[in-house]
Amino acid sequence: MPHPPPARWATLLLAGAGGWLTRMAFPDPGWWGAAFAGTALLYLALRRDSARWNALVGLVWGLACFAPMITWAYEAVGPVPWAALSVLEASYVALFGAAWAWARRGHAVWRSGPWQLVVLVVLWVGVEELRGAWPFGGFPWGRLAFSQADSPLAAYTWLGGTPLLSAVVAALGVLLARALLAAREVAAGRTLGALAAVAALVVGALLVPLETGAEAGTLRTGAVQGNVPEPGRLDAFGQRRQVLDNHVAGTRALLDRVAPGELDVVLWPENGSDIDPQVDAEAAGLIDAAARDVGAPMLVGTVEYPESGGRYNTAVLWEPGTGVVATYSKQRPAPFAEYIPMRGFVRHFSSAVDLVTRDMIPGTEPGVVPLASERLGRTVLIGDVICFEVAYDGIVREAVREGGEVLVVQTNNASFGWTDESTQQLAMSRLRAIEHGRATVQISTVGVSAVIAPNGAVVQSTGLFTAAQLVATLPLRTSLTPATRLGEWPAWVVDGLAVCVVVAGAVGAYRLRRDERPDGA
Repeated sequence: MPHPPPARWATLLLAGAGGWLTRMAFPDPGWWGAAFAGTALLYLALRRDSARWNALVGLVWGLACFAPMITWAYEAVGPVPWAALSVLEASYVALFGAAWAWARRGHAVWRSGPWQLVVLVVLWVGVEELRGAWPFGGFPWGRLAFSQADSPLAAYTWLGGTPLLSAVVAALGVLLARALLAAREVAAGRTLGALAAVAALVVGALLVPLETGAEAGTLRTGAVQGNVPEPGRLDAFGQRRQVLDNHVAGTRALLDRVAPGELDVVLWPENGSDIDPQVDAEAAGLIDAAARDVGAPMLVGTVEYPESGGRYNTAVLWEPGTGVVATYSKQRPAPFAEYIPMRGFVRHFSSAVDLVTRDMIPGTEPGVVPLASERLGRTVLIGDVICFEVAYDGIVREAVREGGEVLVVQTNNASFGWTDESTQQLAMSRLRAIEHGRATVQISTVGVSAVIAPNGAVVQSTGLFTAAQLVATLPLRTSLTPATRLGEWPAWVVDGLAVCVVVAGAVGAYRLRRDERPDGA
């Protein structure tokens, strides 16, 4: 007979420990294996039939995971927004807990370990997809997949993107929990079967081919991390001219490592010039002079203020002696940071909303910047995403499917101080490199900046709050990975299945008396 579930107080302890362990799988410290233990403890804590109780268990797990993970929000905007975001993210795990209780009531799922594995994984990924889409465009930070940048399992993103990798992590957690339960019952066959499935998933990742070679030449690239005057302040860009000067000086510092004209492009971070060079002659002169000195076009993160109101977070490609020849504007501004929904209502909870005096508006074009290369004798397409956009599957995928041969992640981490925000973002950039088979450069105002190979390996990196430059030869690649080709289909299928298993569980429960659904099966 199966063991009964733990006492209620013990399930809450399991949930809290599981959430904390899962947080530790993310940078820093990035103990990626802790994600398996954390999800295993969540599975063990969710063994009661009550949807309300399982929602509470999920909420505890979510708070223990997300609150310490996103302390950078506390650093940037204060305790109330940090707490609100933590509770919102944890509420999705509560929803997962309730949905699991409903889905598990179906006769087939209740009595079958393999079906429980499948259903739990489908529900987990489905809830992650919902969390990444709603409200206000969603917030996918903290998906299980993003904890695995250093894990051999990261190769699964090449096959099916982050939904598949999250599914594998969740599955490993369930399998480990099922192995423990079977071992307690001295059921050797089920114990070995679960452990064999764990081994098969790990070996499967090692068989995934991750190509890194150039397919269409190489791009000689420089990247400039200019730094800011005062780390960790929300108004770190109060001295906009100083930040611009820092990036101009950093561009000229590249000439200590390369000759003029040797680079194909120079990359600046998001807000490298928080003064729009398209309207400010002084800023334009500084940028053009730096581009002429280094002898290369520059991809500059800046801002635009249209006459209709609002502002764009924009990257401009600056050609020496010519000026702007291409642009990309951020498609997914961050709510409550770059624009303020429900401003009047939110002001009651935090006066920091008034620091955003002009709401950012979304761009409408894919993140593809055409770079005319004389050396290659053709136009190279750069896939560009800005800051938190790296967390959104569709935005990065669109940039590659529209022809991006390399990926650039321009970001500004100045407001997050010495927190883990930049290294958590770097983990996402590494997984995007694997997912789409593209060399990737994450370039930040203050760090961490890095050059990433198409297999996710970090080739070069910088520290926080330092001025630094990177020079790298990036392989240009044009082939599409299975994940890139599949697009949104895996996520859509999982979303549909998640709804089906919950409905099927609710309907199936009518065929079984409540006293016939033993806790802990």
